[in-house]
Amino acid sequence: MRKALRTKIMQVCDDKISKKGNNVGVSFYAFFANKNDDPELLMEAASWWIKEMRLDHFEKAVKIKALIESMGE
Repeated sequence: MRKALRTKIMQVCDDKISKKGNNVGVSFYAFFANKNDDPELLMEAASWWIKEMRLDHFEKAVKIKALIESMGE
């Protein structure tokens, strides 16, 4: 996964956690605007979320953040 996407995911998770607490859930759509302006990046996130990690539609933001952190640079 490209670094820009990992950074965006971390930012969104941090923001949601700070606003709603550790139990807040996210889907991979949370990392994108309501417009499909970068379909390749959206598919990269979807492939990681669905195919690679086999996550449910909604997951805890703290779980997603931990997964991204475990990926390293």
